[in-house]
Amino acid sequence: MTKLKFTESEFDKFANEYREIHSENIRISGEEPEFFAQYKVVDAANLSRKLKQSSNIRILDFGSGVGGSVLHFTEQFPECDLVCLDVSEKSLSLAREKYSNKAQFASFDGKNIPFPNMYFDLVFSACVFHHIDHTDHLGILCELNRVLRTGGLAIIFEHNPLNPITVKTVNNCPFDENAVLIPANQLRLNMVNAGFQEVLTHYRIFFPNLLRSLRWLETYLKWLPLGAQYYVAARKT
Repeated sequence: MTKLKFTESEFDKFANEYREIHSENIRISGEEPEFFAQYKVVDAANLSRKLKQSSNIRILDFGSGVGGSVLHFTEQFPECDLVCLDVSEKSLSLAREKYSNKAQFASFDGKNIPFPNMYFDLVFSACVFHHIDHTDHLGILCELNRVLRTGGLAIIFEHNPLNPITVKTVNNCPFDENAVLIPANQLRLNMVNAGFQEVLTHYRIFFPNLLRSLRWLETYLKWLPLGAQYYVAARKT
């Protein structure tokens, strides 16, 4: 059975203070956790619209934690059927208390996604895979591919190990204690091997809040492997 680097109880112990810990850890960026949650969902929505997906699609938030992306999903996809999946029962409980009318919440056993084949139109994951043993990535990506409909979109965000500020931030973060960052080319290869097609990589977040007036340049820098984070997106065809 797949073994997560964090056990369920280890995730649980950070659930109540997750936002506070996260906020303190990313202080150098000048942003709050909501900024990072929002930009990821907006990126996913922009890709979804390019594929002409409707707003009432089924979405899987894999590794949803305490539900930090829920409101952003309902804003970008007002009619979506959102499923939040996580290994931490405590995190799911906290998210359910806040967003019970906005999403469905389901437990992940570390191996099997409890939904049928081709159930979702969009699968999304925000900085989750670096918590999972790298030898298990391919198997979980195959599961994500299994539950994604033909023509659907998968988008996975991760921290960039080539960015020294990102590495320092992760190394100082209590809930990233056991994390192992993933090079973008490694994640890309695993997605190809899991059966995804039309795979692309974009680097994100080059400028802190202090230099936010320069963020319009990011459109032209997505190829440059120096952004604080990146995403790998792909389709199932």
